[in-house]
Amino acid sequence: MEGRTAGPAVPGAPTPLVGRRDALGALHDALGAIGRDGFRFLALAGEPGAGKTRLLGELATMAADLGRVTMWGRAAEFEQMMPFSPLVDALDDHLETRRADITDILGPTTARLLATVFPSLTSHHTGHHAEPARSGAQEESGEPGPDRGGLARYRLYRAVRQMVDTLSAPRGLVLILDDVHWADESSLEFLDHVTRHPPTGPVLLAVAFRPAQAPPRLATLPLGAGARGHEITVGPLAPEEADELLGPRFSKGRGRALYEASGGNPFYLEALARMDGDAPEPMGALPPTVLAALQVELGELSPGALLVAQGAAVAADEFDPAIAAVAAEVPRASALDALDELAQRDIVRAHGGRFRFRHPLVRRAVYESAAAGWRVAAHGRIAARLAALGAPAVAQAGHLERSGSFGDQRAVEVLVDAARAVAAHAPATSAHWLQAAVRLMPDAPATRDSRMELLLELSRAQGVSGRLAEGRDTARELLRMLPGDDYPRRGRAARLCALMERQLDRPHEARALLLDELGRMPNPRAAAAVPLRMRLVAESLMRVDFDAAQAVLDLMPDAAEDWEPGLAVAVAALRPMSAYAAGRTDEAVRYAESAGRLMAAAPDDHLAEWLDAIAWLCWAEMNLGRYGEALRHFDRAAAVAAATGQSYILTHLLAGKARTLVMAGRLADALATAEESEGEARLLDSGQQLVFALTQRCLAASWSGDDDAAILAGEEAVQRGVGGGEVWGAMARHARGQALINAGRLEEGAEAVLDACDRFSAPRLDRGTLLLCCETLARAAAELGRQDQSAAWADRAATLEDPGLPAFRGLIPLARAHALRADAPARAAAAAREAAGLLAVAERRLDAGRALLVAGLAHLEAGERARAREDLKAAAAAFETCGARNLKARTDRELRRLGVRVAGAPAGKADTPFGLSPRELEVAMLVADGLTNQQVAQRLFLSVRTVETHLSRIFAKLDVSSRVGVATALSRSG
Repeated sequence: MEGRTAGPAVPGAPTPLVGRRDALGALHDALGAIGRDGFRFLALAGEPGAGKTRLLGELATMAADLGRVTMWGRAAEFEQMMPFSPLVDALDDHLETRRADITDILGPTTARLLATVFPSLTSHHTGHHAEPARSGAQEESGEPGPDRGGLARYRLYRAVRQMVDTLSAPRGLVLILDDVHWADESSLEFLDHVTRHPPTGPVLLAVAFRPAQAPPRLATLPLGAGARGHEITVGPLAPEEADELLGPRFSKGRGRALYEASGGNPFYLEALARMDGDAPEPMGALPPTVLAALQVELGELSPGALLVAQGAAVAADEFDPAIAAVAAEVPRASALDALDELAQRDIVRAHGGRFRFRHPLVRRAVYESAAAGWRVAAHGRIAARLAALGAPAVAQAGHLERSGSFGDQRAVEVLVDAARAVAAHAPATSAHWLQAAVRLMPDAPATRDSRMELLLELSRAQGVSGRLAEGRDTARELLRMLPGDDYPRRGRAARLCALMERQLDRPHEARALLLDELGRMPNPRAAAAVPLRMRLVAESLMRVDFDAAQAVLDLMPDAAEDWEPGLAVAVAALRPMSAYAAGRTDEAVRYAESAGRLMAAAPDDHLAEWLDAIAWLCWAEMNLGRYGEALRHFDRAAAVAAATGQSYILTHLLAGKARTLVMAGRLADALATAEESEGEARLLDSGQQLVFALTQRCLAASWSGDDDAAILAGEEAVQRGVGGGEVWGAMARHARGQALINAGRLEEGAEAVLDACDRFSAPRLDRGTLLLCCETLARAAAELGRQDQSAAWADRAATLEDPGLPAFRGLIPLARAHALRADAPARAAAAAREAAGLLAVAERRLDAGRALLVAGLAHLEAGERARAREDLKAAAAAFETCGARNLKARTDRELRRLGVRVAGAPAGKADTPFGLSPRELEVAMLVADGLTNQQVAQRLFLSVRTVETHLSRIFAKLDVSSRVGVATALSRSG
């Protein structure tokens, strides 16, 4: 495709590939691996013209020979902002033939989500980026409306991954994406997502890019894929390979001159070989040399063919002849004649009923051969034609941003419409087009208000797309433009700016901005000042400065006639946390009940502006043990945040919901929610939000029984190095300590928990978490045989008792039970049963199960076997319901000791062959059954990397080197 073929360097020569044996071997290995182990990721990195596309062509041929389905797409230099362009290019034609299958297999909801990106899945092909309208039927049914937040992207990425899995059955899928250095931000986010959360089926994802033009996220994809990823560096040809490529028509001397001028780059070599006459003298840098070669090639075209080629280069990477004719201002018949000439000279190549340039470098050379003013006019002609055809705003936007003139109101309107249409799944593109609209809009009195509203919308879009610094800067620019006495709009801009400063881990700047804007206001109690004061309260709460938070709240009334709708709900939502933090729990409960009533009465659009305040109500309800109310409010707030694009708040809400689900013992739901929060936080690129998410994933994974994943998440949260001196940093350290103790690393875990509590000297953690820390430390000390320390922690837990926190009261007798077990098991059993009753009433099923386990063990130690069986059976049932695998396995072992048959329980450690641990035996048995690493990971709720680690240990213990060897060894062991 790029002239990297043996024999004469002439167009269309169907000759073999030259060299690249190592690369071909890697391609072959990757194709074989997906049949055995599932997903593989290949990255081909090389300079322009190095032969990446040619190697991808070889991969496609190999895949076809093996019966794999191959789909190929590429990004384009002049369409870099089109959302998901390489994926649409690769998949859309195939999806058109399988629209019914996709809907049947994935369900109508997922199919509708995919249809926002892939035109072939829409009912009518009128434009795949049109924003879906929210119908009355949707309102009545409760079906979610348009989601402008990062959660929409995360769910879309999961849906595309599921679709890829579906397409891979039964023969396997090779998905090739070329030139991804030009891919839009959403495509790169999907690639990052799919390497960290790979499909389960036999899928090979191969991408090609130019390292010098690759954004950091793209360059690190092979590392993110771990053992499933491989990068192939496509370098220059060796001199002998270049001679083979050029063929016998060039003398040795001339071939060596061409080689030196091209640097061994196959495309450059071919371009120089196409020139007539002798080889050019060396001209320094290669691009000018090659540009000269391409100019010679273009100079041989007839004027009509060159004009149509230039129009096509303006039109698109893959273009329709009619659009090229419009751009070139020639009749369609003349354009078709010109395309015949262009195809004959291998400038373009037919692609179905459309055409493509033979290489992106050729398109660039043709594009740059046209005069700059002519290109602007050509983009304008295409935009006008698309508008006349009724094309969606998204299709027009790329041309209008290149051709729109300053003050062109129609261009501004189309760009804004396009930005809003793609805001849900491509916020970076949305921000780009909003910026283009702002550039075209004069800063004149007639348009100033509209311009400032657009800047506010642009700031939000930049924040949602993870470009927090740009969003912050846009908000600050807006503050400079706004009149000093425009207090309402200044307040909104300053509040948004402060939110982004907070996400950028700059809390001091956020606080300074808020105080500065408040200082400008002549009446600090005015309605315009209330949102700023609310942010000050939130900043104080994060800094654990409860007195400052309360002082600001005391200056705010509950409501006022001139307040915006929803502001009263927001103020009410802040009051419970401040009261709870100050130890006034009865007052906090009353505030929470009042805020809940106001929230229930308010429509969603009244809440949308104040979700950062409402999040504090949700967290306060969780801290108060009002889990049902907390989950209800978390869900509603998250839905509003998703629908309005407030991803910087959405991550916080999802993290809080995950923590509440852990408390309620719904571990599978907690883990899924924490992973959503984490995925969203990584898209947002906010250290604070990522720490929140990782903290909750650490806790959910730990109690679920995945110790390795829990500790990794906890360590990443702590090592992020943000949140020092604030509550969320202490929460991360606590989660890591809890995970270490649950994994049996008692000394290390106890020290980490103590550190999180600041050794109980001015701790930042809330009272309920401190109680849990005391119970955890009492358990760790008892298991280490330090009964005095265990008793001391139980005594400290008793000092933290608060009658207003019944949900945590059961932790006190549970801590006491740990301390009593060694010397007074009967008393320990009684204390543990008391704890189980209190925790069950509080709907803390996991902790109630833990208390029953302690009661059963204590009864057993006291010789009360019947009561031990009763409590252990109840504990096992609780752990089964919660999804606490390790605790369930431990309880089952104790039940077997008591003679109770436990169905499906794995053999104990003493019974495992070859010295395998129980987990290693589970992995080995599944591998022997033929499951891939990915399938084992899914079955056992492990990461693929953890499975790979277990498998390496299994190979060593069994003294084998293959999966077949594992199966043979287990078979012989009986």
